[in-house]
Amino acid sequence: MSLLKEVSINIPKTADNDPRIGQLIESNLGKNDTPRAVIIGFPSDKGVTINGGRAGAADAPEVIRELLYKLTPNPDNYSTFVDLIGATKDIGDINIRYEVEEDQRNLGKVVARCLEQGTIPIILGGGHETAFGHFLGYAEAGLKTAIFNLDAHTDVRPLKDGQAHSGSPFRQAIEHENDCEMYLVAGLQPQSVAQSHLQYIKESGGEYMLRDETNITSISGLFHQHESERLMVTFDMDAVDQSQAPGVSAPCVNGLPSDLWLTAAYLAGRNEQVTSFDLSEVNPRHDRDTQTAKLAAVTIWNFLLGLSERE
Repeated sequence: MSLLKEVSINIPKTADNDPRIGQLIESNLGKNDTPRAVIIGFPSDKGVTINGGRAGAADAPEVIRELLYKLTPNPDNYSTFVDLIGATKDIGDINIRYEVEEDQRNLGKVVARCLEQGTIPIILGGGHETAFGHFLGYAEAGLKTAIFNLDAHTDVRPLKDGQAHSGSPFRQAIEHENDCEMYLVAGLQPQSVAQSHLQYIKESGGEYMLRDETNITSISGLFHQHESERLMVTFDMDAVDQSQAPGVSAPCVNGLPSDLWLTAAYLAGRNEQVTSFDLSEVNPRHDRDTQTAKLAAVTIWNFLLGLSERE
């Protein structure tokens, strides 16, 4: 069975002077051209259910794509944004087998191919178990990386009965033989993290910031607070306040505002040390008028905007 399956998204036809991302994607790529960025879906939430969360994040990649591809290019730097979109390829979804570790390994193999050819993978999760599969791409490619996570939770819990889950990806990365060079996490909700987990992060050489310490200045600082040549970035949508992101696996009553979240995505795209990006924990089954999925689509749009402005 192939690691990937093709996806099909219907993009409404618009006037020639009103193109959408879905009409422009891959338009500058020849058969043998290397994409600047690649979009990959990881439609699994098995790790969420193992962790006791509510199912539904497996539906996210399809919904996020549909909304993303209806968006217009940025009008302020139109040509550079269109050039990037035209050099971006959607390679489909990981063919999920509903065995968390196997699915993570398969995601890692696809991510590794991207990293080896200098392409930036953009991964649409899925539960946050997506992040360890994402990290395995670096291990598969033999590359060291630091990790930046924007999240309400630390996600450094031990395995459950030997099983990986959505709450364990960064402990797995820290303890992997290709251990991450530094784990950085911001947006943490103090009422939702264990003191022992914060201590574990510190003892592993990582850094963390609680929700009230998380702002654009501190996030920018974390982006540069490491000596690695590479930075893997992962955004968990449950970091955003539930008034603006109700459709997640674990809603947050005092989360980050969406403008801070979107600016962080843009900064990640602009940062030349950022070599990959994932967005996880969008849960369309519990969304309201696709509010959260729309925010997710605009998050990817902002990351792409930042990426298009790299010098």
